[in-house]
Amino acid sequence: MRTVRKHVTAIGLIAVALWTAGCSGTTNTPASADTGPIQVWTMEDSTSFTALMQDFTKQTGIQVQVQAVPWANVNDKLTTAVASGNGPDVMQIGLSLLPTFQSAGALLDLSPYVKDHAGLQSSNYLSAVAADKINPKGKVLSVPWVSDVRVLFYRSDILGAAGISSPPATWTEFHDDAAKLAQRGKGKYGYYIPQWDSALPVEFTWEAGGDVLDANGKVTFDTPQFKSAADYYISFYKDRLVPTASDFDQTQGFVSGTAPMVISGPYLAAGIKGVAPQLNGKWNVAPLPRNQAGTSLFAGSNMGVWAKSKHVAASLRLLDYLGQSSAQVSWFKAANELPTAKAALGDSAVTGDPMVKVYSNQLQDAKLLPLVPKWDKISSAMLDALNSIVLKGNDEAATLAKLNSTVSSLQS
Repeated sequence: MRTVRKHVTAIGLIAVALWTAGCSGTTNTPASADTGPIQVWTMEDSTSFTALMQDFTKQTGIQVQVQAVPWANVNDKLTTAVASGNGPDVMQIGLSLLPTFQSAGALLDLSPYVKDHAGLQSSNYLSAVAADKINPKGKVLSVPWVSDVRVLFYRSDILGAAGISSPPATWTEFHDDAAKLAQRGKGKYGYYIPQWDSALPVEFTWEAGGDVLDANGKVTFDTPQFKSAADYYISFYKDRLVPTASDFDQTQGFVSGTAPMVISGPYLAAGIKGVAPQLNGKWNVAPLPRNQAGTSLFAGSNMGVWAKSKHVAASLRLLDYLGQSSAQVSWFKAANELPTAKAALGDSAVTGDPMVKVYSNQLQDAKLLPLVPKWDKISSAMLDALNSIVLKGNDEAATLAKLNSTVSSLQS
């Protein structure tokens, strides 16, 4: 799942029950005989993804029907599909949504097919999304598709004009530089924090040397490190270094120079290049500013086969295709989304982009969000708490205490 997206809510128990009751299994059509058509739900740009699927059809003869689903509508689509039993054959899944899909029983266990399909073999992919990290024990319910890691985007021209010769490398430098940039005049800021970004406070917690999972695998925000992260997050608002408008557009804000620093993923680079080619050479990317660590979010998305698909054999051939270096490199060129296949990440077409070196280095210090039940509700509660402090002026100590109580009750 791209990192600049809203989290969605979990599927209701009634929908899961209806799914379980209506599930009748899958067919086992021989691979050579199964020519589809297969339906794919993707959260990618439909035009570009359809073009990629046309190449797959040319190679295999299997027809693909692509349906683009906006990230904000994923939960509604999934809930309806689970209740009715009418889903696609292949589905793109943001990493943060894997527990929701898995608990709903919406994904086919691909374990029996691994040895015969290169696209299912975890050794082909980055270790951060290896099968044992993203799947329940003993099962393979999805395979990596694209990776996403956050870095610091900055307007080198604007920083230079403010007397800042290099991007901030530490938390202190980051805040100080944002303060200097905010002094440019009314309506100017130093940094942009998306108010829907529940992953950012988790990143700050990692960078403060902590984690949001305790020794028992339970989510907790009741730690000194999260308190440091919250204080840092709040400081940008307290010092008026970030915009407070909920509809602030990060790409336009970056292009206009209103907010010349933002933490985001490689896809933002494609957006900047697309709308503002005149800024070429006036912006760049850098590793995240460090505190105790410089850990970033490893995000992205996987592909899975719908549990009731009638075209399993054709769907597996599609997963094989998407795991190939050639397909992942083609997608990088089309969408600027990083591959997950190790061979594709080493391809000269990818490494030839000078920004990829920064992305690749940051990937070496990146972590997944907790793949635990109710993470969507927990992270939403956390973000609501922080936003109530910075936007409504709620008391920090009381609000965080209430948050910790909420998180505890959600996991009891």
